[in-house]
Amino acid sequence: MELLEQMLHRRSVRTFNDIPVTQEQLQNIITAALSSPTGHGYYPCELVVVTDKDILKQLEGTRAGAGKMIAACSAAIFVLGDKVKSETWIEDCSIMLSNMHLMADAQGLGSCWIQARVRQAADGQPADAFVRQILGYPEQFELEGCLVVANTDDHPAPHDQAFIDKMMEKVHRERF
Repeated sequence: MELLEQMLHRRSVRTFNDIPVTQEQLQNIITAALSSPTGHGYYPCELVVVTDKDILKQLEGTRAGAGKMIAACSAAIFVLGDKVKSETWIEDCSIMLSNMHLMADAQGLGSCWIQARVRQAADGQPADAFVRQILGYPEQFELEGCLVVANTDDHPAPHDQAFIDKMMEKVHRERF
């Protein structure tokens, strides 16, 4: 699949089946993340990859209204930014999440980005505080989000030309 075609095919998937993600697929997703560009080449992002079903179950409270799929996925990859190391950690983590999303789709997997920064956990506390209690990362790191990854039987159709035509209304040339 060519890159643009792959980008149109990548969709958020929230329903998963029980077929496990392979270690090779997971490693490819991690490699895609680690190859992401960063501001000034500081590489302020770190990953916590969770595949243990008991820990995934604990983490389903990560986001009010959106965290349930964590317990159902094969892997959840939490993307943390070192806010001491770089002021562009939010952008850098976002690029990493996007690259992982594309790689998961390129391998035929379903994935969904669960935004955590400035969001609340199911119990009302900040999502970052909730996840920090479970995963134990240092205070200088802040959670941007996580990508849930699994096999799926229910992949949405790719974006079509009608979608692109409608979105072209958002493009301004030379001036707004």
